[in-house]
Amino acid sequence: MGAENYLPPWFSVAPMMDWTDNHYRTLARLISKHAWLYTEMLAAETIVYQKDNLTFSPMSFNSTGTSSAPPLTIARCRDRFLAYSPEQHPIVLQIGGNNLENLAKATELANAYHYDEINFNCGCPSPKVAGHGCFGARLMLDPKFVGEAMSVIAANTDVPVSVKCRIGVDDHDSYNELCDFIYKVSSLSPTKHFIIHSRKALLNGISPAENRSIPPLKYEYFYGLMRDFPDLRFTINGGINCVDEVNAARRAGAHGVMVGRAAYHNPWHTLGHVDSVIYGAPRSGLTRRQILEKYQVYGDSVLRKYGQKPHVRDVVKIITVSAVLIQYIYLVSCHLLPVALWGPMLQVAIVDIFGSAEQIL
Repeated sequence: MGAENYLPPWFSVAPMMDWTDNHYRTLARLISKHAWLYTEMLAAETIVYQKDNLTFSPMSFNSTGTSSAPPLTIARCRDRFLAYSPEQHPIVLQIGGNNLENLAKATELANAYHYDEINFNCGCPSPKVAGHGCFGARLMLDPKFVGEAMSVIAANTDVPVSVKCRIGVDDHDSYNELCDFIYKVSSLSPTKHFIIHSRKALLNGISPAENRSIPPLKYEYFYGLMRDFPDLRFTINGGINCVDEVNAARRAGAHGVMVGRAAYHNPWHTLGHVDSVIYGAPRSGLTRRQILEKYQVYGDSVLRKYGQKPHVRDVVKIITVSAVLIQYIYLVSCHLLPVALWGPMLQVAIVDIFGSAEQIL
């Protein structure tokens, strides 16, 4: 399927390292059928150098725990990077990198997985990415390369492409510099969609000793781009925490709105209203308890996939998300979840899976 088969990306969940993985996206899709989901950023080099592990099996497992593939296929599925369940559509793959050849190869390898869009990361300020990695937000200082990269990515895929960037980097934070970046990238490539984080990136991090505080949000830059580039599509990101604020941004003219931390930390209260309030579509009809039960089925399928010995990181992620849902159930039934219960609840979950807590320490 392609992007044209789904409702428009009026609402999307931001790509977040270590957060928007398969486990979270499975939960998000159980709550909202229409929100656009993004993968964590994948470095092009990771995809290229791990290509021998990309044993594509699109139906290896899904959120219901069922499979159309033989059990042997599940056991041998080693793909930790690109595979996802069909229910996660519409889904966007975000890649990063600074090598044109690897970006081309990574995009080509991703084609078999049928993502609905490919997004290029020009906004991550992490020292590992923008510092030693020399990509992410640092690429905003080289719009010519970004334009070339987007041309290479577009040439190797049939799905739409987009750029996620900041309003500026360090002292390169004027509106004119942002316009120059947008103009050059869109002129040098087929890119027509930009996701704009409305806070500039600090490549050297935030240092109180240097009096470097968190930069302010500048929504006026975003709306200025919409005025000055009427032929392009812009999605706003940064500081938007609920569906009412999403609709306010859309009424102000934003083509789309991307939400990050709020969608992760408060999935029910954020994603639970997306379908009805933003898209005017029926809600899934699932209660929080039913969502937890379906997520448990998914967790069981992950355990079976790894032969009852999943990686600790996978189990911790599932336990963490399940704990959030357990909190909702208790809030509904008891109207209160004492903090003292969190430790015992997680302890029970760990013991149920491993036999004893000491085995994962």
